[in-house]
Amino acid sequence: MSFDTSLALCGPLRQPRQMLADQEYGGHASIHDDAMAEKLGFRAGPIEGPTHFSQFAPLMAHLWGKAWFERGCMSAHYQNMVVEGEEVRAFVELPKPGATVARAWAQKADGTAVLEASATLGPDHGTTLLEQRMAQLRPPGRLLILADLEVGMKGAQDELVRMDPDQHMGALYPFTLNQKLAKITENSPWYADPSSSPWGRAIIPMEMISVLAEYSNRKAGFPVKGPAVGLFADQEIRMVDGPLFVGEDYLIRREIVALSESKRTESYWVRSRIFDADGARLRCEVLLNHATLKHSYAGYAQAD
Repeated sequence: MSFDTSLALCGPLRQPRQMLADQEYGGHASIHDDAMAEKLGFRAGPIEGPTHFSQFAPLMAHLWGKAWFERGCMSAHYQNMVVEGEEVRAFVELPKPGATVARAWAQKADGTAVLEASATLGPDHGTTLLEQRMAQLRPPGRLLILADLEVGMKGAQDELVRMDPDQHMGALYPFTLNQKLAKITENSPWYADPSSSPWGRAIIPMEMISVLAEYSNRKAGFPVKGPAVGLFADQEIRMVDGPLFVGEDYLIRREIVALSESKRTESYWVRSRIFDADGARLRCEVLLNHATLKHSYAGYAQAD
């Protein structure tokens, strides 16, 4: 008997942990600080968006095996914030046999949407969710916080980065990989035990690729006015020639690929390309929509 019914894999309900309560940038606390979040009208400091990517790892490994860690792409639009203590479940629609594109999403225990995403396996990813969203962006009106940014603007310098097991990742990410692994929703021996890994080395979890890509972003020197508070609105992590390894040097090059705005935010979309240390071999790309809250910038209403 044959049906056209779409079926989905789902993981268990998890309670992701908040690890950015002490995050600091631009001389002030971030939206992940409870007091700052409440000041801006939010219930509490939210969990960082890419934390939810870990809940998809077992589902994607079930679909596409180790190839997911080498050529997988999660392209996500964040819909609603999650605070510590709330439960979240990840889902992925089962693709047709041989297909390399799947719809994915996460929701809270009560059904509230957390994120929507496309999950694809390269090298041919087709058009990802965020590529669709970028194609639909309207030109922004007059920008204030981002007035000095331009599409095509590149980072001021190449950034050399690495992630060792006990390396503190700085003010933006006040924890280490080992501390993350003690709280991660879905752990794997591949993240810490080289002997268990198919590649003979410990690999960086996808949610921590976001950390690797962002913790040195000040070096890019993009002239964003402040102080102002931002959040991640959209994010795509695309493995090109993965995985990325713990204790390995990488080089990051950044470029602003879009500018946009909404009623509450001004946004700049940055593509960070992660290469081997010599800058010759592309390993991974991270596309991130940095959404800056207009009302967190002093005098915005008067200048508008």
